[in-house]
Amino acid sequence: MQIPITQSKAWQKLQDDLGETSFLVESPDFQHLAILKKTPVGNYLYLPYGPVAKDKVSFNKALKALQTLAKENNAIFVRVEPQLAGAAKFLPPTAKKSKDLNPKETWVLDLTGNDDALKQKLPSRLLRYYKSASKKGITIETSHEPADIHYLLDLQKALASEKGISTFSEDYLKTELAQPFATLYLVRYCDKGEVIAAGLVFDDQTTRYNLQGAQNDQGRKLHATGILTIQLILDAKAKNLQNFDFWGIAPEGASASHPWAGFTNFKKTFAGHEVDYAGTYDIILNPTKYRLYQLARKLNRLLRRV
Repeated sequence: MQIPITQSKAWQKLQDDLGETSFLVESPDFQHLAILKKTPVGNYLYLPYGPVAKDKVSFNKALKALQTLAKENNAIFVRVEPQLAGAAKFLPPTAKKSKDLNPKETWVLDLTGNDDALKQKLPSRLLRYYKSASKKGITIETSHEPADIHYLLDLQKALASEKGISTFSEDYLKTELAQPFATLYLVRYCDKGEVIAAGLVFDDQTTRYNLQGAQNDQGRKLHATGILTIQLILDAKAKNLQNFDFWGIAPEGASASHPWAGFTNFKKTFAGHEVDYAGTYDIILNPTKYRLYQLARKLNRLLRRV
């Protein structure tokens, strides 16, 4: 039973540091980390990429335990994102598809085998850029210092204003970087040491998750993201990790206008494989309050647009 980092004790520690209330249940057949979320309408439980279960029977046991926990905490619904194959078919009739929070589809690179086998999976063009990076004045360093998160956030804010997307708060990102599983990578250029790209990765016992990254115009010209991605993969291999998760791609058949189209094309230049999960579902316990919750969300989104 493979436990994703978002359903682990380490993730619960992150929630504690963020001031969240969470419940971790471990058993031989299933495991789940449920985070209690509070809204003006009422509470709900959220399980990022959970619950985790061995099979359908174990999955149903996990759901029963979750519904009991939800009632104990006056939750309107339980938001789940199971990774178990076919899990969407095992959900109760009260489950409703919600907007996916964590990626439903992702691209995963297998790091097992020898170094030569891995290099065959990497784009030759990016390998050339990587090998010549130092000659062009490009250096890569790592940091576990929360104060350094501003390098990533500054790059993300510039991208956000350009693309019209949102970013996490500085306090949230600092708290993430303070965790033992997190590493910040900084790509610097020339004598000034300007940071032209940055990336935040999380590592568990088997997988490196490439969660966040951004680059500026100079970084784009110098292929900084490509060079950094090669470094991230090689470092993960050096740590004897088994997988490199690119953290999200556009769904199969998505149009060129999909917001993840460019990212997806880049990620698929690496010889990985696609992994599909069930997506995000809400198991509704109180239909009346759930409708009020949905209405409040729509009004909130409308107000943000205004």
